[in-house]
Amino acid sequence: MNYRHIYHAGNFADVLKHAVLARLVEYLKQKDKAFRVLDTHAGIGLYDLSSEEAQKTGEWLDGIGRLIDEPLPANVASLLAPYLDAIKALNPDGGLTYYPGSPKLARGLLRLQDRLSLMELHPADFEELHRNFDGDFQTRATHLDGWLAMNAHLPPKEKRGLILVDPPFELEGEYRRMVDNFAKAYRKFPTGVYCLWYPLKNGAPIREFHNAFAELEIPKILCAELSVKGDRDSTGLSGSGLIIVNPPYTLKGELEILLPFLEEKLAQDRFANTRCFWIRGEEQA
Repeated sequence: MNYRHIYHAGNFADVLKHAVLARLVEYLKQKDKAFRVLDTHAGIGLYDLSSEEAQKTGEWLDGIGRLIDEPLPANVASLLAPYLDAIKALNPDGGLTYYPGSPKLARGLLRLQDRLSLMELHPADFEELHRNFDGDFQTRATHLDGWLAMNAHLPPKEKRGLILVDPPFELEGEYRRMVDNFAKAYRKFPTGVYCLWYPLKNGAPIREFHNAFAELEIPKILCAELSVKGDRDSTGLSGSGLIIVNPPYTLKGELEILLPFLEEKLAQDRFANTRCFWIRGEEQA
């Protein structure tokens, strides 16, 4: 439990994850019926980019820092508006001091009838998460292992939901662990929308990971990946991906607009690339 997201808040991986998260929440809002967002590895919810930790790495400078004041093509601007507007609302005087983690981002997009369940295991991070949402009747923060939460908190009583799974990938076998825990959750709540984040780095078992999802034979599984640099000469994060189960029918088309734009703006070398494809689905390759 050494991972602290404050060192990475607002980096290129957050941009992809949070832009897609915002699109998914907006899609669920198209129906009047209430829904619940379950964030299994919530972190603290809100990050101060002027803090010593964030300044130490400066990763946000090559992530949200490249986008926040960038003129955007009209089609990209409309897709990123929910995400970028949420960030600007936290920085009313301009600039970029505060960055919303997925809990704060999701919460800012919810309607009165919707609910947010947050799980965090790290003791200090949970305490700060709890403080950040204290008194908010639509949000409940629980000190719990996110993997256990997927089993214990599904299905939600609303019967509509978005489950964000964003573990730190500190331990060996995390890719397999994600597949196995997702499979259990899906059996309990097969109609939910699932968004599962994973890192791209040298040696990561990505092909096996994708194949394991394909073997679950779930009707619709979409994959989106953004690599900002090559991985041959690096042991760190070169990119990240999202597995989206039961995606909105509009999402693949939206990603085909967003991903090339993000590749162009966030690239760190000439090996930057993106891809978006069906692991399972009508357009499966």
